[in-house]
Amino acid sequence: MEECGDTNITLREFGCEQSLLSRPDGSSSFMQGDTSVLAGVYGPAEVKVSKEIYDRATLEVVIQPKVGLSSVRERLQEQSVRETCEAALLASLHPRSSLTLVLQLLHDDGSLLSCYLNAACMALMDAGLPMSCLFCGVTCAVNAEGQIITDPSAAQEKESRALMTFAVESTEHRVIMSSTRGSFSVHELQQCIAVSQKASEKIFQFYRDSVRRRYSKIL
Repeated sequence: MEECGDTNITLREFGCEQSLLSRPDGSSSFMQGDTSVLAGVYGPAEVKVSKEIYDRATLEVVIQPKVGLSSVRERLQEQSVRETCEAALLASLHPRSSLTLVLQLLHDDGSLLSCYLNAACMALMDAGLPMSCLFCGVTCAVNAEGQIITDPSAAQEKESRALMTFAVESTEHRVIMSSTRGSFSVHELQQCIAVSQKASEKIFQFYRDSVRRRYSKIL
């Protein structure tokens, strides 16, 4: 939420809960500041013949807005989340089957796409689906003065001239998906990627702490 001209990257407070829904095979709620999302994973299950892929699972991502019907914005977000999940999931282990990820928006106060990505990863983990790596989402805003703000709020997004969201994988911190809007230079893009890779370390640490707390309660 703070400007990041230096290496001291500040993110809003995170919150996460897994297995809170009974019907999906895996579920999670994820909060970043006042932005909150609910995720449910269904499958592997039987797939329609028209959607069947012979050598891997078919992944469908559905984003449900808080009110009303899905728009073009949700379709673009669904595509970004699906591409990220497909890069991480070992879908070839479940050929000719169906995986469905449903994301429900509870409240949007900025950095929404990265919150969707983080909720999706925690729900996939909860479902026990095989993945080659974990992933997380980081959103960066560039304001009029050229300062980079990580995990911006809705107000900060509104005042920014560029907004970028990156999906970063956990093994080598590579960017596996990017979504950008606004005007920015190549140098600013590279800066935002570097900041996002550094911020991802904090998010992956939160994942580890969250899972550790959950299983220590069970034991």
